[in-house]
Amino acid sequence: MALAAEPSAVGCARLLVRTTLAAWRLPELADDASLVVSELVANAVAATGHASRWAPGLSLLHVRMLWLPSSVAIEVADVSREEPVLHAFDPEAEGGRGLQLVAGVASRWGSAPAPWGKVVWAELPPFPVPR
Repeated sequence: MALAAEPSAVGCARLLVRTTLAAWRLPELADDASLVVSELVANAVAATGHASRWAPGLSLLHVRMLWLPSSVAIEVADVSREEPVLHAFDPEAEGGRGLQLVAGVASRWGSAPAPWGKVVWAELPPFPVPR
């Protein structure tokens, strides 16, 4: 799904994830997958920089889900070449915890450069692992 790099993209991406998981009959992943896509899309919007809807050059980001043999993957592509950085946990920080949350629920995550920017991805096991 292509989305404008605007804050409203987060809610649209969550809806895509929940609808897709319901169709795949994997509703037990909905909470973790919604958290992951929310953080990845919010980071993509922040990295891309959003403009008003009237401004030319509005950037797009792309959200894709894949059902792999041993996991469900969520990918978010944006035009920024800036790689995501997992910061050490700081209880005093007002932000910067997104990738900590992703790392906490994903079985693995990472990023890859692309000709137009980058793709950040996370994998969730098809059945949640007890915590």
